[in-house]
Amino acid sequence: MFRQADWNEPLIFNLGRNGRRGHVLPRVEEDIRRTVGDVNMLIPENMRRKSQLRLPELSEVEVVRHFTRLSEMNYGVDSGLYPLGSCTMKYNPKINELLANLPTINMVHPYQDESTVQGMLEILYRLERWLAEITGTYEVCLQPAAGAHGEFLGTSLMRAYHNFNGELEKRREVIVPDSAHGTNPASAAMAGFNVVVVPSDEDGCVNIEALKEAVSERTAGLMLTNPNTLGIFEKNIEEIAKIVHETGGLLYYDGANLNPILGKARPGDMGFDIVHINIHKTFGTPHGGGGPGAGPVGVSEELAKFLPVPRIVFDGERYHLDYDRPHSVGKIRSFYGNVAVLLKAYAYILSLGFEGLKEVAEVSVLNANYLMKKLREIKGLTLPYNSEKLRKHECVFSAKPLKNDTGVSALNIAKRLLDYGLHAPTIYFPLIVDEALMIEPTETFEKEELDRFVEAMRKICEEAYTNPELVLKAPHNTATSRLDEVKASHPRTMALSWRMYLKKNKQNL
Repeated sequence: MFRQADWNEPLIFNLGRNGRRGHVLPRVEEDIRRTVGDVNMLIPENMRRKSQLRLPELSEVEVVRHFTRLSEMNYGVDSGLYPLGSCTMKYNPKINELLANLPTINMVHPYQDESTVQGMLEILYRLERWLAEITGTYEVCLQPAAGAHGEFLGTSLMRAYHNFNGELEKRREVIVPDSAHGTNPASAAMAGFNVVVVPSDEDGCVNIEALKEAVSERTAGLMLTNPNTLGIFEKNIEEIAKIVHETGGLLYYDGANLNPILGKARPGDMGFDIVHINIHKTFGTPHGGGGPGAGPVGVSEELAKFLPVPRIVFDGERYHLDYDRPHSVGKIRSFYGNVAVLLKAYAYILSLGFEGLKEVAEVSVLNANYLMKKLREIKGLTLPYNSEKLRKHECVFSAKPLKNDTGVSALNIAKRLLDYGLHAPTIYFPLIVDEALMIEPTETFEKEELDRFVEAMRKICEEAYTNPELVLKAPHNTATSRLDEVKASHPRTMALSWRMYLKKNKQNL
């Protein structure tokens, strides 16, 4: 069982002693004097440092020990189960990391002439075609740097489409379900639309009657993920698409939950006009900590002319960058996209093939339903929205009964899981579930690891009934005990760098 190391590790600036060095570079002053004449001539006066930098002075072994100890205090997908719902934290194959770090890849410069990066352009071109096939779309753009960035592009494409048709002034509303990812209404608002929320029905799906009342000539589109954030497949998706399309709106697919339908169903076939893909979730590339990520967007043939430039085209002999797209929304980021992440996705798809991608979907759904069945037996947890219905990639439990009985909340469960050497699931989302625990095991975790999670959840709920203080004050076995989360995230108290730390303590760098 994984146990977080409990080191009393200070900041690196508090380590070391004056005069210690990790490496001593050869002196080059004499060589410079022979060629330039004066060392100071290399750096203009206004760019020369006026004071000594306050940098930590450590030996090489001290630096290695420091960062090794920090790594042992951390938890990641290589440590064990990482069941964040709708975030698909799966194992990242190391061969993909190796490929992305090859000198022929990471030494390529984005300003190189296209004639010198034909291999890279071929990879990106082929990845576009593969993703179009997987999602059932006509053309794919790789530029977006994350899922939310893909959402912004998607809503920008909605704007461009309605503007092209002379209807943008009246089509000012984007509809989202009450179970939607929070980035959906945020992206729609950033693109200048008003957000209209439709409720879920008793089965956890879009309320069809409410949707019919919400759509109108003001509707620009509907943003939806399928399966939704409850892990439930929207069985009425064809009717939903018909309702939106008949009013002249577009259907947008949030690809955060693409993992369970790989090779089984395609958003384009369901009627979606715009599809974003969370590359850094579904296709086994690193996710978390603010990046890196990628959120390619696929579109129907009717919307392809609005995609950002440049487009990668193949004339039968060579690959070119095409900027001649008069209806394009323009560029939404620099160069071709997050190429290292895209390359890992390319390798992931190439290594698995079509049958392998289907197996990813099958095992992820199997794992989620195995956990659902086991956790449903634990006192204090309930499964809202038709508890007998099979889920897809994730299941959302409520700890409300446990909180009502013992005072132990979803947050307390998450903290106590750390003592069992496990990462917590997503909590308090979606908002339509009280005391939500959103659990997604993905396909990369074995049955033994799932059983360990179930047993930990069972013990924690038992502890809540027999010794609630133990859970309420958790974690007990971690390097840092319970944080004041409000204080920790407040801009007045946060110190994210040594410079910020010194400034808050009124010291000069």
